[in-house]
Amino acid sequence: MTGYKCKSPIVFIIFNREDTATEVFKIIRQVQPPELFVIADGARQNKTGEQERVEKTRAIINGVDWECKVYKNFSETNLGCLRRISSGLDWVFSIADRAIILEDDCCANISFFKFCDELLEKYSANDKIMMISGNNNSLTECSESFYFTNYFHIWGWATWRRAWIKNEINMESWPENKKNGLLKNIFKKRSEIYYWEHYFDLLYSNNVDSWAVPWTYSCYKNYGISIAPKINLISNIGIGRDSTHTKKESIFSKAKTGELSFPLVYPEEIKVNKLLDEKERKLRNKDSGRFPYPLQMVLGKIKWFLINFKKRKKA
Repeated sequence: MTGYKCKSPIVFIIFNREDTATEVFKIIRQVQPPELFVIADGARQNKTGEQERVEKTRAIINGVDWECKVYKNFSETNLGCLRRISSGLDWVFSIADRAIILEDDCCANISFFKFCDELLEKYSANDKIMMISGNNNSLTECSESFYFTNYFHIWGWATWRRAWIKNEINMESWPENKKNGLLKNIFKKRSEIYYWEHYFDLLYSNNVDSWAVPWTYSCYKNYGISIAPKINLISNIGIGRDSTHTKKESIFSKAKTGELSFPLVYPEEIKVNKLLDEKERKLRNKDSGRFPYPLQMVLGKIKWFLINFKKRKKA
């Protein structure tokens, strides 16, 4: 697909990787959004040469050569992933009512932007739908152009102000919702309930610097769902040593991208595709080498004990 011009604002999240950010910017430049929001964290003082890399990455934005209103939110200090991206998106949605969001290592097929434009408008007033993803982690095509899912993937995604304002960055309601069995109302398999409880416990105890975990929790808390395309539309080009979280390739990062055809074919009803979600769950567990439940739960508890033991020793 060539010549498509994006109608929605695009959010570009950058830090210190000029090489990958340049590739993503080339794609943004092709679709020429009317508004571009740029979120950037500050350099870490203990990282030699990082200030220069941060400045070079920020300079990429000077390449905007189409009619576009550019908004910049650059932090002079390093806030970390959780605070920087969360506060940045708070800022974005104080101005825009919807946006397409790309980090500095997520290259999108051009059809992704048309896909998001159409569905951002179609479901703008549907509170149940929290976001639109460019990822197909079931690695399986469905007969429609997209499906509804209980998984919230953010390697290229879009959302609305009405959804983002529900984001609970500190997850203060998690202990009560865990006690009340929130996840049991969403997932039937105990292994899946444990999987998410483990991540939410880590974030709540400040052991993970991730904005995506509280966002996922907020979606579950509000019994929201996501949209995933029938084919993968996003390629992550930043996995490796310099990546913040994903240090090694996975079956999902290696997934090929394709081009979505239009007009879109809509599902008959707004309902989670449990078959494709189950395929994704199995692929994720197989790819990560996770032990089956309940052994995984036991190992998780041991890891949890060791983390907290080390914390107490340092205190």
